[in-house]
Amino acid sequence: MTKISLQDMIAEELADVGQHVRYKLPTSRARSTVWLGERGLGVRRYASGRAVYIVQTRMGGRCRTITIAPTSVITEHRASMIARRVMAHAEVGHDPADDRLRMRSAPIFQDFLDEYWKRTMPRWKKSSREMHASYRRLYLEGSFPGISIDEIGEEHVTRWFAALNNNTGPGAANRVLAILNAMLNKGEEWGYRIDGTNPCRSVRRNKSRKIERFLSSAELRRLGEVLEEDQSVEGSQRSTVAAAMTLLLLTGCRASEVTGLQWPDVRGNRLKLRDSKTGPRTVWLGDAARTVLDALPRSRNIPWVFWNSERRAPLIKLSNYWPSLRDRAELSNVRLHDLRHTFASHAAMSNETLSMIGRLLGHRSLSSTSRYAHLGEEHVSSAAQQIGSTIERLMI
Repeated sequence: MTKISLQDMIAEELADVGQHVRYKLPTSRARSTVWLGERGLGVRRYASGRAVYIVQTRMGGRCRTITIAPTSVITEHRASMIARRVMAHAEVGHDPADDRLRMRSAPIFQDFLDEYWKRTMPRWKKSSREMHASYRRLYLEGSFPGISIDEIGEEHVTRWFAALNNNTGPGAANRVLAILNAMLNKGEEWGYRIDGTNPCRSVRRNKSRKIERFLSSAELRRLGEVLEEDQSVEGSQRSTVAAAMTLLLLTGCRASEVTGLQWPDVRGNRLKLRDSKTGPRTVWLGDAARTVLDALPRSRNIPWVFWNSERRAPLIKLSNYWPSLRDRAELSNVRLHDLRHTFASHAAMSNETLSMIGRLLGHRSLSSTSRYAHLGEEHVSSAAQQIGSTIERLMI
């Protein structure tokens, strides 16, 4: 077997795992190796007390020993997975040592963050750029100080994500983790990390909180009465807000899609949204929604459909007006976004298919639509009664 010096092992470790382990070289070469159940996988222990996972395989007609990572950094299961990849590469003639120079040139995290933003940001939607910029400023800047992009391992990301959860909500933490995951994937694509070593894949995301709240028929009537009362005050801010809220209910649009609406976007019985969460899309209008828009005043110098008459600017956040409307309608535990959920849920109760509901909402996949298809108890009861009556008639 070809012997490899300790220095070579460290270099191979940098190439294969991306772990820049800083420690004092042991003065003694005494070491022992314990082979594990996985073929070719073992644990090598040095006199200094340091232990690393290694894998032995044949490359170029000779036996090679490749250091995977310290046992304190990854689990045996993870080491086993890496060992299999190393042996798979060896079978097709790839030598991990060829990546040595590439990995040594990997930038530190902060420099890579700047590079990633510069190279990928131009392809993001405007709304995504704004959201990502906020997350970068709050939760990515200053993370992993002094650590090279190829050095970031599972233990680094796990500690970072735990701290992130202490500083923000579970949903926001998941979104920031998704950004880091995309960054490290690009790190592999751009040659800064070994393929398949993204540690974000091993970090358990926060469970999403599935909201099933939608307005019942009685609640819709109470809210409708409040909105009708406000819309009757012509020329007031209350009337404009009430019209915007009504359009949310009648179309299932997101609040940002309504506040960003301009008159050129209104084309007959449809809205041609220039931007939304899923990109440009068409929103189809029923007669009731069209009536709401036709009743709104237009100003030659104001392009916005819903605008603040005092500031002569578009409504910024409908959520600022929602608490008062909700309380007046005696609605409990209802968010503004639940108006969109209400549209989808009542569509489901009207026997619309998930694919149709998804198209109305602008979803990209049915998995997104399925959480809007919950049915009310009264609807399920009615369906059970109808089916039971049908079967009873057939049995007579």
